[in-house]
Amino acid sequence: MTAPAASTTMAEEIAPARPTRMRAAGRALRRVPPVAWLFLIIPVVMEIAWVFWPAANSFSLSLTRWKGVGPAEYIGLQNFADLAVDPVFRTALINNAIWVVLFGGLSVAGGLALAVALNKPRRGVGIYRSAIYLPMVFSLAVTGLFWRVIYQPDGAVNTMLGLVGLSKLEHPWLADPDTALLAVLVAAVWRQVGYIMVLYLAGLKGCDPSLEEAAAVDGANRWQRFWSVVMPQLKGVNTVIFAVTVIDSLRTFDIVWAMTRGGPYDSSQLLSTYMFEQGFTVVNLGYGSAIAVVIFVLAVGFIISYLARASRQED
Repeated sequence: MTAPAASTTMAEEIAPARPTRMRAAGRALRRVPPVAWLFLIIPVVMEIAWVFWPAANSFSLSLTRWKGVGPAEYIGLQNFADLAVDPVFRTALINNAIWVVLFGGLSVAGGLALAVALNKPRRGVGIYRSAIYLPMVFSLAVTGLFWRVIYQPDGAVNTMLGLVGLSKLEHPWLADPDTALLAVLVAAVWRQVGYIMVLYLAGLKGCDPSLEEAAAVDGANRWQRFWSVVMPQLKGVNTVIFAVTVIDSLRTFDIVWAMTRGGPYDSSQLLSTYMFEQGFTVVNLGYGSAIAVVIFVLAVGFIISYLARASRQED
């Protein structure tokens, strides 16, 4: 008979605690100055008006057929059914998969290698870091136009091949469907690698050097120290870099449009360029919105799956 009485007493003690915590939270919120609420409300309203509301409209527009004038015609999931049999969309999807793997892999590998090489303070290291990061200062459109000139038949790439005796390798890089996407990819990696390098440099500065020194005393070589001691300390940076790289890969548009406009023969189409072409060139806004929804689902799926796997590994 004593056990129920004890449990009742505990419930009576816990029950008033919740309203007390709620009252404390309410008092804390009332102590926030009105100016602070104003500074919070303004960006929230702007975010809803310029990001979430257009995104919601894009979802609803993907269920319609609309040419930009007159009322939109509701067609349900027909746009997505058309995407499933669209050969250009299939090409863009495959190209985006190639882009995510190569753009992400080469950017991360190159940025990490440069960060490790330039992490130690030495004479002139700041100049090297600035020079590698400099391409990030230019917009993707400017970078695309710059590399388009380099890839011209009489541009720097073919000229250098001729000077070193490799004239047989001279090629119309952007006019060949077999090389157009890879040529644009090289230009994109050239720009992105400096940004990844800066992120990894910030992460390396936060690593504990005493752990690496202890591993060296225990006989670990340089590769073992880096892989088993340094890399585990970069988990947070790797998560940010993965999210940034995947999002950048799926929303890449400017550099491809500036260099090839998705050609030749749709060989360098990405989901973003095909979405723009359908939405604003063909003016098939419902179909373009359906492609935008696919891009959103892929980006969210990639990032959520990675974060879930990373959290399981930490547990």
